Amino acid sequence: MPTPRLTPATTLFFLCDVQTKFRNAIHAYDQVIVTANKMMKLANVLGCEVVATTQNLRALGPIDPIIDLQSLGPRLIGNFDKTLFSMVTSDVKSILDSRPNVNSIVLFGIESHICVLQTALSLISLPKSYFVHVVADGVSSCNSFEIPIALYRMRQEGVIVGTSESVAFQLMGDASLPTFKAFSQFVKDEKESSKTAGEILLQGKHGDNKTADGEIVGGGVLANIKSAM
Repeated sequence: MPTPRLTPATTLFFLCDVQTKFRNAIHAYDQVIVTANKMMKLANVLGCEVVATTQNLRALGPIDPIIDLQSLGPRLIGNFDKTLFSMVTSDVKSILDSRPNVNSIVLFGIESHICVLQTALSLISLPKSYFVHVVADGVSSCNSFEIPIALYRMRQEGVIVGTSESVAFQLMGDASLPTFKAFSQFVKDEKESSKTAGEILLQGKHGDNKTADGEIVGGGVLANIKSAM
């Protein structure tokens, strides 16, 4: 089946588990934040709806407050805590079922080889199989070597892997639309930060904020972070 064109009316954004306790454990965490905020801005420019999740909120904390979820207003249609590694919980299934027009999911967050991977696999395995687009410059893991392996596995399963800019232009689609002026300004505003995020996350040029302060294993099982004990 050919992949349908991404459009705001048929696409949901999924923000996966970008939580405060992961800050010192995830490779290039700050760049994941940069891309997540870029996607929040894109959602506002083009009118896309967003679903967010946390993994074990009590232990790992809320979605990082640097991510501007508040700016979304009613476009944030769900913010759910979970223990399942996949985002596709009963609450999220209900959202999907209530939007029969949606055929595509744009997915970003952490960890690439656990919660992001399992979310993608869940979505393509539903009775209504969704077209999943993973934002390569918007995912990461504790260990950087996990990222390309996870992206390769997802490609093997039929997931579309692209960049935040490629996804943005696919969603825009046509420079004659009235939203293009705001979109063009958005692209200009994000140009340098997008370049940096891509170079660090995809090319490994420099930068890694992971420290010995904490280690997160098993997709949200926290170890060695005293504040979560």
